[in-house]
Amino acid sequence: MLTLQVIKENPDFVISRLAVKGFDGKDVINRIIEIDAERRRLQTFCDTEASRLKKLSASVGALMKEGKREEAEGVKAEVAKIKNDTKEAQDSLAASERQLTQLLLTVPNLPNADVPEGLTAEDNVVVKTGGEMPELPDDAPAHWDLAKKYGLIDFELGVKVTGAGFPFYIGKGARLQRALIQFFLDEASKAGYVEVEPPFVVNSASGYGTGQLPDKEGQMYHVTLDDLYLIPTAEVPVTNMYRDVILPAESLPRKNCAYSPCWRREAGSYGKDVRGLNRLHQFDKVEIVRVEKPEDSYAALEEMKGHVEGLLNKLGLPWRILRLCGGDMSFTSAITYDFEVWSAAQKRWLEVSSVSNFETYQANRLKCRYRGEDKKPHLCHTLNGSALALPRIVASLLENFQTPQGIVVPECLRKYTNFDIID
Repeated sequence: MLTLQVIKENPDFVISRLAVKGFDGKDVINRIIEIDAERRRLQTFCDTEASRLKKLSASVGALMKEGKREEAEGVKAEVAKIKNDTKEAQDSLAASERQLTQLLLTVPNLPNADVPEGLTAEDNVVVKTGGEMPELPDDAPAHWDLAKKYGLIDFELGVKVTGAGFPFYIGKGARLQRALIQFFLDEASKAGYVEVEPPFVVNSASGYGTGQLPDKEGQMYHVTLDDLYLIPTAEVPVTNMYRDVILPAESLPRKNCAYSPCWRREAGSYGKDVRGLNRLHQFDKVEIVRVEKPEDSYAALEEMKGHVEGLLNKLGLPWRILRLCGGDMSFTSAITYDFEVWSAAQKRWLEVSSVSNFETYQANRLKCRYRGEDKKPHLCHTLNGSALALPRIVASLLENFQTPQGIVVPECLRKYTNFDIID
């Protein structure tokens, strides 16, 4: 969440930047400033009265020793009144702190100055493209037909066993999934990311730490009996490794990668956007996460973009990078670059990765800090990116590399699949 210091130092700037995300922040920012002023007044009162109470309490014993019982009783009565008044003020202080935190949780991160204005995907800016567009006949089958033809994915069986959006991967389809996961993990390890295998469920504190709660609560699968959440991305448990931690400055950057299944309810999705592998409720993904000093985070962001670009080049897929406009960015991000691949049979671009810098927004929620040269703790910057999400990668591989003989497997995957073609 935003720090109070940022909000109080320049509330008009904060309100204007929030507007780039389509968020009308005037009322909530003004209310935060009001509550903080009252909180500070109550804190000052409580601190002052605590000091008075300490001195008066100490004087009671001295008065009793001097035989000034009546005067001591008067001091005792004053002590009792201070305790009562302080208790009421402490209760009000706790209430104002809770209210302040709840309001701060409703305020999105400020978009970086490079974020373009706009409220919809049409306002995103293409910043780079790569790869060669395949030439397929107009009647080339889409990936859902290819998956059925070659016995790779059974969508109907998934509906029977669980529901829509939970497909079965079978035979070479399952092996292709496993190959992609291993390829992505191996490439991340080569790039210096330390692999972790995190839990696939998290508590609510972790959801609040990375910003999925309360913003995306309706999109997460909630295990109500245990009050745990199925993770929508490995970002959540991996970034929460650094919750309530003060890191030595020399230990930065921290670079982690993790494979996980991901669960998202995707409420409101419909039509062509959900057909086949386009949008699932459960899918596999490899995530890269970084914790950086603030001065290093944007160089890290460029490095992460280069890593994802390299994966797509090795797979031989045509791709493009979009800098998201304010209105199309996530609640928590300061800047986001989306990677899309071309789906040749569907003739559309499919998002396969988002690479984001959250600056101090997540770190402030997480209390993720490092100790600077001044020996004081400072907030880190956190970043993450998909490297990569599998479903739409698979969709594009099946469509783009289809031939009359079968589907050609990219060379970089063959040592993992142990087959060159799906036929």
